Amino acid sequence: MYPESGVVNAIPDYASLLTLNKKLLEEKVESHPWVQSAEVNEDWNSGIVTVQVEERRPMLYAEVDGREIILSADGKELPGLGGASLTKLELDRDQVGEILDFANTLHRNGVRPDSINGVDAGGIKATVAGRPVVFSRDVTDGQAEALKNIMPRHPDARVFDLRSPDRVVVGAPVQSNTKSEPRG
Repeated sequence: MYPESGVVNAIPDYASLLTLNKKLLEEKVESHPWVQSAEVNEDWNSGIVTVQVEERRPMLYAEVDGREIILSADGKELPGLGGASLTKLELDRDQVGEILDFANTLHRNGVRPDSINGVDAGGIKATVAGRPVVFSRDVTDGQAEALKNIMPRHPDARVFDLRSPDRVVVGAPVQSNTKSEPRG
């Protein structure tokens, strides 16, 4: 979503390796709403400057108080869906805050939410690392760390439930002709 020309346009006219301010260029590129981070690397041997850009991805598409918003996992409002296919949810401000707290806790612990898929009396349904997760209220750092470690060990689990304080409940895999029960 961030065009390559954006980097080229951010470089001052007549810039050289001697005059290029890496920090200023990174800040200028990062000021774009789609850019999560930018890193400028200079190769003095070749004279080549590269700019690595990590883009934000939409995680939440919602209507809040009659206004449509699209948010990335770090809480930044984005100008559009950027090709993502997210379901529009109707939320109140408290629910948005809860979702952003969840996303921030996961991010701090090395896990990235993909999308928020639904909200109902049973909790907030999300996709994290391509897997279904349900949560409500506060998700702790311990739960996020446990989720990161548990997900690879349970490739067939149908859901990971973080609604119980200080626990991650792994939903049993779906088996033909057998009723699935959560296990923890």
